[in-house]
Amino acid sequence: MNKQHLLTSKSFIELSARERAKSLLDAGSMRELIGPFDRVKSPWLEQQGIVSQADDGMVVAKGTIDGAPAVVLAIEGGFQGGSLGEVAGAKMAGALELAAEDNRRGIPTRAVLLLETGGVRLQEANLGLAAIAEIHAAIADLRRYQPVIAVVAGTVGCFGGMSVAAALCSYLVVTREARLGLNGPQVIEQEAGIEEYDSRNRPFIWSFSGGEQRFKTGLVDRYVADDAQEIGSTVRALFQQGVPASHRDERVTEFLNMLDRVDTAQQAESTAVRMIFGKEM
Repeated sequence: MNKQHLLTSKSFIELSARERAKSLLDAGSMRELIGPFDRVKSPWLEQQGIVSQADDGMVVAKGTIDGAPAVVLAIEGGFQGGSLGEVAGAKMAGALELAAEDNRRGIPTRAVLLLETGGVRLQEANLGLAAIAEIHAAIADLRRYQPVIAVVAGTVGCFGGMSVAAALCSYLVVTREARLGLNGPQVIEQEAGIEEYDSRNRPFIWSFSGGEQRFKTGLVDRYVADDAQEIGSTVRALFQQGVPASHRDERVTEFLNMLDRVDTAQQAESTAVRMIFGKEM
């Protein structure tokens, strides 16, 4: 990174969800749907003594990317750990469903998901799970027409059912600070024991679920710096590539063959995982 870039770069991670969405859309094109002034918030949190948020931590931004219709769905990781309940989940699923419908009507609407989330909101468990299932179905529908791109930047990471949503996307972009996994470190430690997975050992955690490791094991498509301009240009370049020939979830046999090579009798090591998944650099 040269000196000039250092002077002009802006951290993507330090932006709010709304600012992240705006940074990806063409200048002046953003308009927010079901924003905070609409006061569509969770009806369940207050009943449990939890302060709700007017937009339920989900930003739905319509606009254009390189002149093409686009919707950016940004989760605010600072609210309830980016967890999804009934309202936030419905906003994301509904926006993706409408984008797919746009494409069927000849309007080539694209979608970007900015995922900073621990997955389902435990206070709204069944409602959140149902919403996440609808998000999965909507991604699978939309990606037939246009690429669906997910960005996991940090610091919350992407876990639980939303990690499945990330895996369903056409392309996945991560930074060094990102983490991606089905279960979070504390959950793994609770179920498997600290000897298996120490949730306080940050270098160990990032060596398995961090952005660099996920890229080098082929589970994500782009590994970028925490820079709003670089992330924006990467998203635009991926849209130019179009819909990929195959998606990750369509490569089941390939991934199962890789998993068969894992020796579960030994403590896993990040370098060994890279060798098995075939992207050691």
